[in-house]
Amino acid sequence: MNRRKFLSYVGCGCGGFFLNSCSTAPITERRQLKIIPESKLNAQAAQIYEKVKEKEKLIKDSRLTEIKEIGKKMENSIGEYFYQAKLNDPTTNFDWEYILIDNKKVRNAWCMPGGKIAVYSGMLEVTKNTNGLAAVMGHEIAHAVAKHSVERASRGAILNTGTQLIDIFTGGKLSQVNRATGMNAIGLLSQLGIMNPFNRKQESEADYLGMIFSSLSGYDIRETVKIWENMKKFNKGKAPPEFMSTHPSADNRIKKINEWTNKIILDYPPLKLS
Repeated sequence: MNRRKFLSYVGCGCGGFFLNSCSTAPITERRQLKIIPESKLNAQAAQIYEKVKEKEKLIKDSRLTEIKEIGKKMENSIGEYFYQAKLNDPTTNFDWEYILIDNKKVRNAWCMPGGKIAVYSGMLEVTKNTNGLAAVMGHEIAHAVAKHSVERASRGAILNTGTQLIDIFTGGKLSQVNRATGMNAIGLLSQLGIMNPFNRKQESEADYLGMIFSSLSGYDIRETVKIWENMKKFNKGKAPPEFMSTHPSADNRIKKINEWTNKIILDYPPLKLS
């Protein structure tokens, strides 16, 4: 079989596979490509989460209670929203869990696939109050609801396969470039030109969805912009240029959050839960 015919078969096969793997993100309806099974990532995330709980020093006082209360409100509001909208609930198979990690040096929080959430105590210095904490948790929960990890894993698999195929059909030219430069030049270009912009798009989507989930849960999303103003102060201008980062700049986030706030308050008021 000649090279051109082989490539045409690969292209047609992949095209059909990708079409069958396309879906849309909840609420935003952004087209998504997901070829990695969500159940696989959820199982892996659960295992890693257990290891984190064993390794880290955990806080179990009133601060954790507040985190759990916010989380439970969001769980219920998200489920109710999709029920009322007659849409499939993306959180149906979630096994929600919350931990507070005792580390004041880390100003971060995350939510693994399947609803496994962690907040670092350093983040509480940024959030300041319940509405601020809800804004951060809404953002992290939005990543899981929108299946961003599944997307990233799928896109990474496609890029790796595509790079290998190109290397084969160019007679190893990509490998030659890597050897000549002493680095994974193609990987770096893919990261800066494809993965980083894609990750920034996901972060912006999580900002938007997180504000919706916070509003539906009865929290004041006007506090959201203050989070990024506080983060700017803590970072003291040390953030990398946006094109090198997986996250939008604080200034861009603040701008978009201000643009979204009033409309989200009007369109997604607090839900009355039975």
